[in-house]
Amino acid sequence: MSGTDTVNDFPCQITDQPDVGIYMSDGCRLSVRIWMPADASLHPVPAIVEHLPYRKRDGTIARDELMHPWFASHGYACLRIDMRGSGDSGGFMEDEYTDQEWQDASEVIAWASSQSWCTGRVGMMGISWGGFNGLQLAAMRPPALQAVITLCSSVDRFADDIHYKGGCLLGENIGWAANMLSYSSRPPDKALVGEDWRAMWMARLEQLPLMASTWHGHQSRDAYWQRGSVCEDYTAIQAAVLTVGGWHDGYRNTVSHLLGKLTSPVKGIVGPWIHKYPHYAAPQPAIGFLQEAKRWWDQWLKDEDTGVKNEPDYRVWLMDSIAPARWLPERPGRWIAESDWPSSSIQSQLFNLGHDLTVTDAPATGTLHQNVPGSQANADGCFLATITSPQDCGQAAGEYFPFAFGPELPDEQSVDDQGSMIFDGEILSTALDIVGAPELNLFASVDQPFGMICVRLCDLRPDGSSALITLGLMNLVHADRPEHPLAPVPGELTMYKVVLDQIAYRIPAGHRLRIALSTSYWPFVWPQPGVFELTVSSGALSLPVRPEQTDNVSFEPPETSPAWAVDVIRKACSTRATLKDEKSGIVTTRISNDFGENRDQAHGLLSGSETHEIWSIHPDDPLSANVSITWSQTGGRDEWQWATDVEVHMHCDAKAFYVSAVLIATESGTQVFRREYKDTIAREFV
Repeated sequence: MSGTDTVNDFPCQITDQPDVGIYMSDGCRLSVRIWMPADASLHPVPAIVEHLPYRKRDGTIARDELMHPWFASHGYACLRIDMRGSGDSGGFMEDEYTDQEWQDASEVIAWASSQSWCTGRVGMMGISWGGFNGLQLAAMRPPALQAVITLCSSVDRFADDIHYKGGCLLGENIGWAANMLSYSSRPPDKALVGEDWRAMWMARLEQLPLMASTWHGHQSRDAYWQRGSVCEDYTAIQAAVLTVGGWHDGYRNTVSHLLGKLTSPVKGIVGPWIHKYPHYAAPQPAIGFLQEAKRWWDQWLKDEDTGVKNEPDYRVWLMDSIAPARWLPERPGRWIAESDWPSSSIQSQLFNLGHDLTVTDAPATGTLHQNVPGSQANADGCFLATITSPQDCGQAAGEYFPFAFGPELPDEQSVDDQGSMIFDGEILSTALDIVGAPELNLFASVDQPFGMICVRLCDLRPDGSSALITLGLMNLVHADRPEHPLAPVPGELTMYKVVLDQIAYRIPAGHRLRIALSTSYWPFVWPQPGVFELTVSSGALSLPVRPEQTDNVSFEPPETSPAWAVDVIRKACSTRATLKDEKSGIVTTRISNDFGENRDQAHGLLSGSETHEIWSIHPDDPLSANVSITWSQTGGRDEWQWATDVEVHMHCDAKAFYVSAVLIATESGTQVFRREYKDTIAREFV
């Protein structure tokens, strides 16, 4: 947290209640940690609610300590709820974003607003899961909820979440299912819940679902994904929304969607960050997010004129070109702002794909040279080029949502470019500021009744490196019709529009553009049910280009409350490596994240976790795809030790996915629980 100011001298004294019980209408007790000003009973304050399944006692505590005491000292009551079935709360978790989750959150909001220490006005804040349910609750309009701050979230659970993207099945779908099985397997803290802890734990373990079975079972944008997708009715949200994202996070499109569609007050900020809160995120620069959030809360929960209404709609970090690397501690660039979004100042610049075309300086149009051996031009100026990418194309991709401050960012792209159909431009004589979502319109066909396209926009740098700017995915079965998938007709030329992810990126003069098309993107995307060939006839890339201008955008430097006080038992570390077995030809990617082990200095609770992933595939065989993920969780105190171990596997054939898992729990080294999961899920649309 370079440059972060730790605040020890708070504006007011606060209280910290680690375990307040709120009883739901069905009798289930939710455990809530509450920070608030010490005099809130005499001078009531608004409440800020964060409702998560990731455990407040030993899960999100590091980030909670940096944030909630700060807000409390500035005149707010902060409620950090362990969701039903997690942490120190009772009940069971069934899935993400259930009716029960929303009902519980609504009851917590109503409870908080009715307390003597509360003014009756409530805000909701969260990142990822908490960012999702903040928007979802806003759409439900509980009377007290008047403002939301949502970070790294999505408006569309099918099109833009960890499960599917462009109709393609993401590797993260099985990855996050393994995470959730592990996260949810941990017991409550014996010191808080008393002797009932073990009965609660055993009951929780018995009820734990392997969510992969559900998520893999819905392979189109059906009613399951539509519920909880606030894009179904943006007008339902009437609360004021501050939406925040990061260019190195998977959820980078939400800010633009909300700014363009919400009718309630809304502002957006996007930095160069991974999946973290912006006051401690990386790559740098971090910003004074807590101060920005306070201005938002003060405006909408206290009716103070803080100037947020007059801020530009869209404040984003325009990233400079930089040599790609698996980790970047900082990302050069500058802040820019658009008073309205979509912006009328941003114009589309068209680049046609062709067999002998070049990029020029023309203000409205340009062209891209096709760099594909063996292609042929038609008499009408179109061309024919084919590609069947090796199944391991995609090794230079980053993680869907990096969060480990480790080797998770996109690497140098040349290895994936070699397995792709590429179109290169000439050297740019002037810089291009790309701000928005590029679109590629492509006339193409496939030789099978299935197929996918991965479109990468790259920056060819003078040093010879290829840097990923942004990408888009399309499962051709889902093209323009994710609610009603339809197999492509083999050999039939079709217009496909692939919308790439939002980005703000400056390509300097002296660099070149590259479009790379591939038919695989492993392990980011699970492969298709067979080998297929993509034939491209013609296409055009539309780039959203912003004219160079002077922007006056700045943020206060980041502040936090004091960090979590811990004794470090084991340091965190992350590694990633891809190797090819020369004898078998199988390519294996191994990813390890050891999140370390710590002892809380205040209450003595130990907590540690680590995960290991093995993704393997043969370059010639999409049905050889295989993944194995293990998770280990440890915790307890000197006289009370527990551990859980999860192992999840998935492989496939042309007709089905085969998912299995084992969950083991131990107490003081003795196994006390074991459960096996096994499921076969038919392949329908992926």
